[in-house]
Amino acid sequence: MGFTGIPDEAFLFYEGLEADNSKTYFSRHRQLYEEAVRAPMLALADELGEEFGEAKVYRPYRDIRYSKNKSPYKTHQGVFVGLAHGIGFYVEVSAAGLHVAGGLYSQAPDQVARYRAAVDEDTTGKPLEALVATLDAAGYERGGDRLKTKPRGVPDDHPRLDLLRHRSLYAGRRFEPEPWVHTPEVADRVRACWRDFGPLVDWLCTHVRGSELPGRP
Repeated sequence: MGFTGIPDEAFLFYEGLEADNSKTYFSRHRQLYEEAVRAPMLALADELGEEFGEAKVYRPYRDIRYSKNKSPYKTHQGVFVGLAHGIGFYVEVSAAGLHVAGGLYSQAPDQVARYRAAVDEDTTGKPLEALVATLDAAGYERGGDRLKTKPRGVPDDHPRLDLLRHRSLYAGRRFEPEPWVHTPEVADRVRACWRDFGPLVDWLCTHVRGSELPGRP
């Protein structure tokens, strides 16, 4: 069966998990997670795969080895289409609704160096500035890890100083769990957002990606 929407039970599951992030809660509601969360997100990934590529549906478990937060489970279910290391399209479901995004999530030192070199150069930096301005004007949120100050060696009056502060960069939009979220319209909305993010992802694949994965087809 194809993708039919995200059932209301998915949001109820995550509301409960936020209140009781424990193995007991997850074990008791494991079937609900599989049927209301994981299965629909797998179907959504299949629905979008022909246009955007194969997606990874993340496991529900958190890596708590080096984290002060020892909660064992993620309070969202993420799906990522990776076109290069840490670059691609993302969608997640949580108690708050849907989050759709696309861009650079990695902070590998070599990628940060290539990103900043491309932003610094006018021939490559100005097109990125225009892409980001278009997404900003369309109402998308700009996200990513940023320096509070400026990178070392960058002048205070650099025309793209704000972009140079980024160590990761993505655009996104959040949708509350309104009635349409329970219908196939979800795929249309995610697809429309990902298409809007496409030029940004393409720029990042061209100028930031390593050699381990191909770029966008």
